[in-house]
Amino acid sequence: MARTKPATTITARDAAALVRSGDWLDYGAVLAQPDVFDQALAERAGELREVSIRGCLSVRPRAVVEADPDREHFNYLNWHFGAYDRKKSDAGLQHYIPCNLGEISDYYRRFIDPPDMMVIKTCPIDSDGYFNFSAANLWHGAIASRAKVVIVEVTRDLPRVHGVENGLHVSDVDYIIDGDDQSTPELPNLAPTDADRAVARLIAGEIEDGACLQIGIGAMPNAVCSLLLESGVRDLGVHTEMLTDGIIDLYKAGVVTGAKKTLHPGKIVCSFGLGSRSMYETIDDNPDISCQPVELTNMPHIIMQNDHLTAINNTTQMDLQGQAASESSGHRHISGTGGQLQFVRGAYASSGGKSFICMSSTYERAGVRASRIVLSLTPGNIATAPRSDMMYVVTEFGMVNLKGKSVPERAKAMISIAHPEFRDDLAREARANGLLPKAFA
Repeated sequence: MARTKPATTITARDAAALVRSGDWLDYGAVLAQPDVFDQALAERAGELREVSIRGCLSVRPRAVVEADPDREHFNYLNWHFGAYDRKKSDAGLQHYIPCNLGEISDYYRRFIDPPDMMVIKTCPIDSDGYFNFSAANLWHGAIASRAKVVIVEVTRDLPRVHGVENGLHVSDVDYIIDGDDQSTPELPNLAPTDADRAVARLIAGEIEDGACLQIGIGAMPNAVCSLLLESGVRDLGVHTEMLTDGIIDLYKAGVVTGAKKTLHPGKIVCSFGLGSRSMYETIDDNPDISCQPVELTNMPHIIMQNDHLTAINNTTQMDLQGQAASESSGHRHISGTGGQLQFVRGAYASSGGKSFICMSSTYERAGVRASRIVLSLTPGNIATAPRSDMMYVVTEFGMVNLKGKSVPERAKAMISIAHPEFRDDLAREARANGLLPKAFA
C-alpha cells in the first residue's frame, strides 16, 4: 500500500496509542516479532477490547498475552507454535491458524482483509533506504503491501542478511520505533538421543554428492547434519524453509557449497533462520546466504526445480497406512503444518528427489512407553502428510519406502520398523481390521 507521507520516528507508546478497539494487527514471525511495541501495547490492555493479533513462532513471551490472562482485550492467533505458544494455547490464550506456510503470502494478498497495522522488528535503515528483515523474510513483504499502517522497530543486534526482497524501503514505512537492542533470541540445540543417531545414520546413507537439502527443526534432522560432516559427501546444496545450526556447520566445514544446485547455485536459500549466536554471526552480511519470501522457498513448483532435493522432516505419529500426524496430540495443538507437506511434495517432484519422514519408534509419558506407529491416529490428531504423499519413513529400526505400495504392503512395512515390543499387537490389529489379509500374514 503506497504511503502518502515520509516515515516518522515516534516512541513505542505513541505507536501503541494508534491502536483502537477492534483493530487487526500483525506482529510478523520469529525474529521479526516486536518487543518494545508489544510491551507498550500491553500497558494499554485495560483501554482496549477485541484487538486481534497475528504472530508466528514466538521466540520471547508476548507481553499482550501475559497482560491479558482472561483474554478479555487481545485475541492472539498464530501461524505456527513454538514451546511458549504451545503453553499459552494449552491455557486457552491463543489459537492456531491452519496453513501451508508457503501459501501465507498469498493469503494476505487474496483472502485476508488489509490489517489495520503491521509492526515488525528490522535492522536499522541502510544506505539505500532499506530496513532489512534479517533472517525473517517469510511473508512480511506481503503484509506490508496490504497493511493500512506499517511500523518498523529497529534493532541493532539483528544480523543483516542478503536475499530476495528481504526488507522494506523507507517509502513503504509509516513510523519508525527505536528498539531496545536486546540480544537476538537463540534456539537451544537439543542433544540427539540414540534413536536420533540411528535414524540419522540410515538417512545419511541415502544422501549423495550434490544433493540439495531441506532440513526441518529438531534434534533428529540436526543429527543427520552431524553425520554428513563425517560421511565424505561433497558439494551439497541447501533450499530450505528454516536455516539451522546443523546446516551452518556443514557450510563452515565446506560440505555445503551449492556448486551443483540447479536453482540459485552457490546460495544457501532459506526463508528464516533460528539458532545460535554463532549462526547469526556466520550469516551476517554473508553473500552466500539468500533469505527469500516463503512463496519462493516453500511452493512445490519452486522446490522441484532443485534436482535431487532431499527433504528431512520429523513426525510424532503415523498410522499403518502411512499418514503422518506431525502437529497435534489429539485435539491439543503442538506446532503446525509448516512447510512439511509442501517439501514432501516438492521433493517427490524433483528429479532424483527424496522425502524422509523420521521419528523414534516410541515415546514415554507418565512412565509408560507407547508406539508412535499405530493402527489409527489418535482421535483428533491432524494428518499433516496424507498416505498418498508418503515416500521414505524412518525409525531407529529401519527405513521403508511406501510409494506404490498397497494398503497391506504398507501395513507390513510400517510394522517392520515399529519397536519390536509392539509389532505383534500391531499385526493382530491390522488383521482384525482388514489391513492385513491372510495372504500377507
